[in-house]
Amino acid sequence: MLSSGDLVFLWSPVKGDSFLIKLSPGSNQGCRLGQMKHDDMIGMNYGDVINTNKGSPFFMLRPSVGEYTRRIKRQTQVIFPKDSGFIIQHLNFGPGATVVECGTGSGGLATVFAHFVGDGGKVVTYDRRDEFSNLARNNADRWGVAHRIEFKVRDAREGFDERDADAVFLDVRTPWDFLPAAHETLAWGSHIGILVPTFNQIERTLVALHEFGFADVQVLELLARYFKTEPERIRPDDMMVAHTGFLIFGAKARPILLPADTADEEPALETSEDVS
Repeated sequence: MLSSGDLVFLWSPVKGDSFLIKLSPGSNQGCRLGQMKHDDMIGMNYGDVINTNKGSPFFMLRPSVGEYTRRIKRQTQVIFPKDSGFIIQHLNFGPGATVVECGTGSGGLATVFAHFVGDGGKVVTYDRRDEFSNLARNNADRWGVAHRIEFKVRDAREGFDERDADAVFLDVRTPWDFLPAAHETLAWGSHIGILVPTFNQIERTLVALHEFGFADVQVLELLARYFKTEPERIRPDDMMVAHTGFLIFGAKARPILLPADTADEEPALETSEDVS
């Protein structure tokens, strides 16, 4: 049963309009299809239908963390759901993990990380600007995961406090400047992720990653294209977000000296094998 303070995702089967609201007694949600009173929604359940004062129906759905972070209050660019899910899988962490982030921004990714580490895990996020950290805390609190996040306001190039972290993610303009601190805080064999928007930043980051001996370094870009869901006229949406950033991944490994005759060889073609 829905109560005051619950988040509800409203979706119109008529026009496809959607809203993410926090239920508050006495409040109204207005739109081109009419008005909906929060008081009428309180006491209902997820999956129920509420009608506007003009008789237009809206489904009351449980919001996803992706939908929430896409709509948070922001002062900086946020990492899109198409990237955040991929990041979590390639950083290879789950419930109980300790994740260190540098570049808190509006707190979208820290909120996603905190959602998945659970109450037994911890996210530590660094940013130099206090106003960003405060906004991120409010956004995480609205999703109910702020208690899993430690917000630190300082220049992380001076070093991270944590050791043997399960994962590190850098969303900063010059990630190569933060690699010494990231390398020190990351557990051996664990993964680092980095987001940069330009090719120039990829090049400098790759040089630094190789200098620190990171293994299995990968660079990629993800594109997501949505489709119209009308059965009689299925086609791509008219607009898409074409570029958000490039993702770089690597793993902290022991240093080795490659034989001179193999150091410049092209890597073998990737093969796929079933895990048995």
